[in-house]
Amino acid sequence: MEKFLEFVQQHSDDDVTRLILDKTKWPDIDIDLAAACIESRRKLRGKVAEWYGNQRLIFPVKLSAEQCSSTATGLYKAMFATRIASRAGWRIADLTGGLGVDSWMFSRQAGEVLYNEMQEKLCKAAAHNFQELGAGNIRISNAIAAPDTIEDILKDFDADIVYMDPARRGEGGKKVFLIEECTPDVLTIKDIIFKRSRHILIKLSPMADITMVCDRLGRNCREVHCVAYDGECKELLIWMDREWDGEYLLTAVELPSDYPSTVDNTLTFNTSEERNATLKLIGSDAIESHTYLFEPGKALMKAGAFNVLSERFSICKLGRFTHYYLTDSAEKAEELRKFGKIFQIVKVLPLDKRSIKSVGKEYPKAEVTARNIPMDTETFRKKLGVTSGDDAHIFGLKSDNAGNLLFVVSRI
Repeated sequence: MEKFLEFVQQHSDDDVTRLILDKTKWPDIDIDLAAACIESRRKLRGKVAEWYGNQRLIFPVKLSAEQCSSTATGLYKAMFATRIASRAGWRIADLTGGLGVDSWMFSRQAGEVLYNEMQEKLCKAAAHNFQELGAGNIRISNAIAAPDTIEDILKDFDADIVYMDPARRGEGGKKVFLIEECTPDVLTIKDIIFKRSRHILIKLSPMADITMVCDRLGRNCREVHCVAYDGECKELLIWMDREWDGEYLLTAVELPSDYPSTVDNTLTFNTSEERNATLKLIGSDAIESHTYLFEPGKALMKAGAFNVLSERFSICKLGRFTHYYLTDSAEKAEELRKFGKIFQIVKVLPLDKRSIKSVGKEYPKAEVTARNIPMDTETFRKKLGVTSGDDAHIFGLKSDNAGNLLFVVSRI
């Protein structure tokens, strides 16, 4: 083992394809495993710093490193699970252990964790890694999570929560999108799990349709969290509660770049509130009196917090399907900054050939965005004739009451 770990460290910057082609040079080293470790470690750089920096960890499957949680999202799940369990010494069973990042994160908050994974080589690596990381409260299980195995996996482990991150690839590595096509199929095992545990926590792709997923999972869906980090919506978390029979809450979570040093920014609502919220559309004569433009972050967009955002913050929206908002309040702008991007408006013009030509000449370097106008962002950029750079941002946006507009703004 020591010789293998030393080899991986010495060749960490090498071309792994060349290493594999030249594997006969090192007959006493498992070169395929070494290549997987080297590539996986590269994937973990900036994603899970604690693991990347530990040279004694083993990563046998590159795909698992690509798909594992980051430190920020993993910690958020662990804190969420702590709230769900609501007792000291809580226990969680991770049925889809994979590389083990989530199990490790849970272990730092929970009393005990059951890590289950169907691939034996991942189980062996996880057992080694958990020992190296000093995580002594994690049990290892090597089994396929399926209707006929769930009770055996959980029988000696009294779990407060059962966690799953279903694999979103089918036969041949093809991506799948319906929840019943993922592995394990949550729909076929959730009732069996509920016999053993009150709570189920599911991690899904940010591409999943929230309404469809919750309709399929049924009345036990209690909360849906849309978690964004580093400018991207990273995952959906579905909390299912055996004793819940009501409308689920939606929470949009924007994890700051230094999370958990600073708190996460959340907005919680339910679908009824969004449906019944009063949409405030900006009037054509009021646009120029507003100072700030707000672009919601990815979590708010995924959660569908459109009308409720307008009502909660008393801000006006450009259009029913143009998800940009205006305010003249510096205080509101500062509060909204936690949930997306705030821009100071420099000028607003009707979007036409004349304004495009003049603004393009005045701001030769600027970022460009087009929404709901008769051209996409790249076409708009070409018409403006600008290149990326400087602090200016040019938006082409449709207003329901004022038509297509050109906004010149600066990020604050």
